[in-house]
Amino acid sequence: MGYKPKGSMQQTEKQFIENYDIHQYDVPLTMVDMAIFSIIDNKLNVLLVERNIFPEKGKLALPGGFIDKNKDSDLEATALRKLKQKTGVKLSYLEQVESVGNATRDPRGWSVTILYFALIDSAKLNKKLMSRSYWHPVDEVKHIALAFDHNLLVQKAVARLRSKTLYTALPMALLPEKFTLTELQTIFEIILSRKLPVKSFRRRMMDAGVVEATNESKISGKRKARLYKSTGIKKDFYFPRPLQA
Repeated sequence: MGYKPKGSMQQTEKQFIENYDIHQYDVPLTMVDMAIFSIIDNKLNVLLVERNIFPEKGKLALPGGFIDKNKDSDLEATALRKLKQKTGVKLSYLEQVESVGNATRDPRGWSVTILYFALIDSAKLNKKLMSRSYWHPVDEVKHIALAFDHNLLVQKAVARLRSKTLYTALPMALLPEKFTLTELQTIFEIILSRKLPVKSFRRRMMDAGVVEATNESKISGKRKARLYKSTGIKKDFYFPRPLQA
């Protein structure tokens, strides 16, 4: 006689699923929060929104919201929907950072948030922000008491961004379609908060094939500088070794 799962004579799996009560266990509040980054005035900024409802009414927070089962097919769909609501533009890059959940982060009860970060060229969106939305330099956010545990979420998102900047071409998502190599290096330096050697940085970009020269140029300082463009940011691309100071 072959093995028969216990209870198989009483009901089929289909019947079990049809009769299953998802609320027999308490369901935690589940949401998505977004750390949306951009470079403004040569500083790495994050978008914050003033809450207009309780709890934490009047405090600044990362944009986000609850998952809508009727609108969102998956977590990324929730993130994209909230991103569009808050900025009104198409994002340059989106990545899930991690999930955070406990019984104390939200006074309404046990809650889970899935944290994402997004990168956007600020030139595309400043006029399209919703009301009560503000850009803040990330180095100043630590001095602001954000709603819930959002100070911690900002730290986690910034740490992920800086880590990936060391071994990927991700910062190009913060630039317009065409840029100079100096502008590209400046973006890396702003995110990492340190200077990088010019020759080795340019050699790294060219050898990796992440940029290609165009036939255009622009005045940079007192001379013309060649314009480049990205060859496409792939999530599975990594430099052979991290960037060094």
